[in-house]
Amino acid sequence: MRKLKKRTKLFIVIIPLVLIVSAFCIFSIFIYNQNINQRFESYPPLMLKVSDFEGLNSKQYEFPSDKGQILTGSLYSVGDDQKGIIVLSHGFGDGGHNFYLEYINYFAQNGYYVFAYDATGTDDSEGDGVGGFPQGAIDLDYAISFVKESGNFPDLPIGLFGHSWGGYNASSVLTYHPEVEAVIACCGVNKSSDYFEAVGKQEAGSFIYTMMPFLKIHEWMKFGKYATNTAMDGFESSNAAILLTHSEDDEMIPIQYGYDLFHEKYNDNSRFTFLHFEDRGHDHFFDDPNNTYKDELDEAIKEWTDSLDYNYEKEENEQRFEKDKAKFIEENLDRERWSNRIDTELFEQFVEFYDANLSAK
Repeated sequence: MRKLKKRTKLFIVIIPLVLIVSAFCIFSIFIYNQNINQRFESYPPLMLKVSDFEGLNSKQYEFPSDKGQILTGSLYSVGDDQKGIIVLSHGFGDGGHNFYLEYINYFAQNGYYVFAYDATGTDDSEGDGVGGFPQGAIDLDYAISFVKESGNFPDLPIGLFGHSWGGYNASSVLTYHPEVEAVIACCGVNKSSDYFEAVGKQEAGSFIYTMMPFLKIHEWMKFGKYATNTAMDGFESSNAAILLTHSEDDEMIPIQYGYDLFHEKYNDNSRFTFLHFEDRGHDHFFDDPNNTYKDELDEAIKEWTDSLDYNYEKEENEQRFEKDKAKFIEENLDRERWSNRIDTELFEQFVEFYDANLSAK
């Protein structure tokens, strides 16, 4: 009888605890999907065009990723006699690879093919959402395999370029592609779950740490080996030359989630090159400090908004405002200045790095 009472008390404690933990797990996954597993599209009025860049050519390709979803990419080039192929992995939340067309053009102008694609759930690629952060490494894995095995591309050494989400992808994917010869990873993290933690901490403070165990399990169950593979795992699996960059004032991805860890471990390793900045931020990490056009454009849009004869903040005016804003930008955007915001001094260093470690002998 006493044993029965003890078991009853035990069940009274355990069952509610299990229910609470299960509910919190479901809640954590819901928050993850609401914020991460979304579809992201580039903003059409600000999208760059191949025609914005003199001599730039592109040829579009389609290839499947892990679940059969079709990804769309393009091979960019200028002239002939390219030295290698750079596969570009774009960042998170700004749509697909169009945001990086300035960078693509610079590499192409300096003698490299660039294969850039839209990840699952972005721009021209299939997918209702991106799925989760590990999907970026999966898509890059399939993109590299497509470049190597499809027969559509010349047999040249392969390098990677990634920013933010793409920085992590370009590092961790080395576990599956040790043949890659050179990687430039900007503002990346060590673990896929670090992205949710870094951004979530800004919104929820220390509370985010109570969610992280559930989210790590969720990513592991959904993405398997890709969820637990780290940037450092990729570095250890490869002999590729690695260039890592980050800025101290990066508020989106704090520097301690990646660069600081990598510098502590690999600073004395000759394979690694580190570029540390104080005031380059995150989203516009590569903007030329001397080119003020984005600030000028933002100010012009603000002045136009303030001059409207209707309340653009009212819900019934939302669609009208978006159409009017798009028209204003399309009519007033200086495409030449918009497509020349790149910091050429920084990219000269990137090209020198590729020339030293990637160019075909």
